[in-house]
Amino acid sequence: MKIILNEQQLAITIQRLTHQLLENHLDLENTVLIGIQPRGIYFSDRIVQQLRSLVAPEAIHYGKLDITFYRDDVRTGLHELNKTEIPFSIENKNVILIDDVLWTGRTIRAALDALLDFGRPAKVELCVLIDRRFSRQLPIQADYVGRPIDSMITQKVMVYWTEKHGKDEVALL
Repeated sequence: MKIILNEQQLAITIQRLTHQLLENHLDLENTVLIGIQPRGIYFSDRIVQQLRSLVAPEAIHYGKLDITFYRDDVRTGLHELNKTEIPFSIENKNVILIDDVLWTGRTIRAALDALLDFGRPAKVELCVLIDRRFSRQLPIQADYVGRPIDSMITQKVMVYWTEKHGKDEVALL
């Protein structure tokens, strides 16, 4: 096991990404943030928590998206259902999709398909904590990246969150 981000590095990375989002969407007007269920939610919750300390909380429109039925491997039965919560319109909005690890691109493709059921956004951007750059199967890239890494297909990236695992850490197994 190799530690990619320890607790302090993870906190600094989240802070940096939050500031980058604000740099491009200064007042968050016409911008919504959507975390991808299930693992992207821990990361998106942290981003939103940071944003709330920097801008008026009412300026933040935050939703959560379950992509289970949009996945191309849904028939395997390996995925559990989660709840979609998007209590606002995404029509003509700037949508920032947030997920923990960008690997093959298939999760993001499913998220884009699911998102279109809620309207037609003006623009969609992607924010990820870890980008496994050389493992892509689809032409998808992130606009905001916490840490790009080079890894073999046989390796696994594990993102640990205090809320679920009792520690904040990103490791390569």
